[in-house]
Amino acid sequence: MKPIRLLTALALFVISAVPAINSALAADPVFPPGARLGMVPLIGLNPAKSFPGFESDDQSVKVLVTELPADAYGEVANAFKANPTGPAGVKPDKIETSAGLAYFTVETAKNGADTVKRYSMIVPGQGFSGYVAVQIPENAAKIYTDEAVRQMFATAVTRKEVPVDEQLAQMPFKISDLANFKNVRMLAPGSSIVLADGDATTGFESKPFMIIGLIGSTPQNPDDRARFAQEAAQQIPGVREARVTMSEPIRISGTPGFETRIDGVSGKDKTAVTVVQWIRFGGGTSLRIIASAPRDQWSDAFTRFRAVRDGIQPKG
Repeated sequence: MKPIRLLTALALFVISAVPAINSALAADPVFPPGARLGMVPLIGLNPAKSFPGFESDDQSVKVLVTELPADAYGEVANAFKANPTGPAGVKPDKIETSAGLAYFTVETAKNGADTVKRYSMIVPGQGFSGYVAVQIPENAAKIYTDEAVRQMFATAVTRKEVPVDEQLAQMPFKISDLANFKNVRMLAPGSSIVLADGDATTGFESKPFMIIGLIGSTPQNPDDRARFAQEAAQQIPGVREARVTMSEPIRISGTPGFETRIDGVSGKDKTAVTVVQWIRFGGGTSLRIIASAPRDQWSDAFTRFRAVRDGIQPKG
């Protein structure tokens, strides 16, 4: 899929009627919880309940605000430069924002039997690309006009970091001990988070880091858990030449779990690392923790890893 088409393909919205409301801009930029991209939403649009962004009261007009990999912005910019007229049916344009030069597209499409307007914008960020997708049903187009959406796009701003408390509040579990990790970054809203001493720009592999998240479809039969844990550990992304050195059942906070350790290499510099995977088995979902450290830093890092693990509890 060409990058320019990716912008419109990512607009995942449900379409219905929209009430007549004022399309003027509100006063201040709003960042969806956990997001590094924000903007001033049009009046009548409120924080969305089921996705990062904004929506009308009847959920018919939606503005998705999310992040893409850092190189996505450059790919789209190059696509615009290579084909300034855009593919058939898609109008390419650009606009200056507080976040930098943004590229956006406008197209008319069908959502079932309904005609809709779709807008997609990408902006540069520090270590990420900000992405906005808007969908407006035909019966709201006279209120949410092209110019109104363009004005909203122009208010786009980014922030370098999201407050740690704000990120942790999005997680479906509580983390009471961060073990002095320097960087906290939500990977998927409401699902997974990384704690690291390094950062995404220089690479996490050269220093200790942890990825904590929920997974589903784990075996409930204790006899199947060893095989599941070992297979999951051997498929950890970014670890090469992996060799399982230990895999055994344990109790984690009084709950059945499994600990698996592997040695391998990671990163472009082929850093020798030791990785531990903990799975705390639950009902519909299980907690999975992947923690990695260079082998010469393993002893101290493992103590920190366990402190974080033992401080994770479900939200009541």
